[in-house]
Amino acid sequence: MIAFLLVFTVFLLVVYSILIMYYRHGWVKIKDFEPFEKNKPILLNLATRVTIIIPARNEAMNIGRCLNAIIEQRYPSGLFEVIVVDDHSTDDTALIVESFNKPNICCINLKDFVTGSINSYKKKAIEIAIAQAAGELIITTDADCFMGPDWLQTLVAFYEEKNPVFIAAPVLINNSHSFLSIFQALDFMTLQGITGAAVNSKLHNMCNGANLAYTKAAFIAVNGFKNIDTIASGDDMLLMHKIATHYPEKVLFLKSSKAIVKTQAVTNRKAFFNQRIRWASKADKYNDNRILPVLMLVYFLNLFLFLMPVIALVNNRVFFIGMFQFSLLAYWLILLLIKTGIELIFLYPIAVFFEKKNILWWFPVAQPFHILYTIIAGWLGKFGSYQWKDRKVK
Repeated sequence: MIAFLLVFTVFLLVVYSILIMYYRHGWVKIKDFEPFEKNKPILLNLATRVTIIIPARNEAMNIGRCLNAIIEQRYPSGLFEVIVVDDHSTDDTALIVESFNKPNICCINLKDFVTGSINSYKKKAIEIAIAQAAGELIITTDADCFMGPDWLQTLVAFYEEKNPVFIAAPVLINNSHSFLSIFQALDFMTLQGITGAAVNSKLHNMCNGANLAYTKAAFIAVNGFKNIDTIASGDDMLLMHKIATHYPEKVLFLKSSKAIVKTQAVTNRKAFFNQRIRWASKADKYNDNRILPVLMLVYFLNLFLFLMPVIALVNNRVFFIGMFQFSLLAYWLILLLIKTGIELIFLYPIAVFFEKKNILWWFPVAQPFHILYTIIAGWLGKFGSYQWKDRKVK
């Protein structure tokens, strides 16, 4: 049994390493999109009307910064509008939005459209906003996000040049000096690298709702969130798959440093696990069957790498390779080092893109914690419940 565990873990690591190197190749192959003069951003001759949608619940601490970043965009204010959907906030979120007093910024209250309890308030918020949207291009972001002044015109320039119907764009977690925030930044950069590589190579669909763009026409064509509106999460990837099914060649990833949206790391372990359990909860809801084998590979590799040292403490058998002998614990250390090295090779060009090379030193330290969190979040995402915006979701 122990020998089988060892052999199977080695097999999974080999397959995983091949996949990670494929992702690395896919990321490097994406051409940077830079529609500006070098080191001199200029306003482009763009004409697309845009609606930016921000679902918000109890975001009084964040919404002002987000809206200020949007107001400072180098894009004509007459060509974009911002719709903030206040999701039953009990703080001053709506008052802060209204205090901006801008003709292209409005706040609508979800409680005016929803009676009773539903399972996906965020999807409903986006759906209601799109019904009122004047823009042909819908852009979604979150209330706790902020971006540089060229974000909007970069997205629109990409849209006008490439003519996609769905754009997945980069998101960065802004870390502090705490280990938890650095851990999140590293983990999220990894996900962003996989997202770019997978979307660009058409391997499978991934995205993040903090920085998405899609046409209103495409949203209507796939009947919006119909048939996925009972799932609490998934306003991003589940919608992406619906649109990709109808328009497989028109779903693109935008790789541009000017298009990055930044968000803050969560500040405590409970919030972190609730967030990641929420992400994991939609894993078995994907209709994109290409991503399920990837998720299973990642989960079981981490599970076996967790079990190996536990079993070694009980029965640390010795295995022979030619004239050499290694204990199960030694094999575990070797496999862990290989996994860490492969992931670092993958992560380096992504860290360069996000200007986060300085935190790569923490990656080997974070590896054991990453294995443990993957197992816990994956299990609870399937069988547990989580808190999201002060609501318990099963």
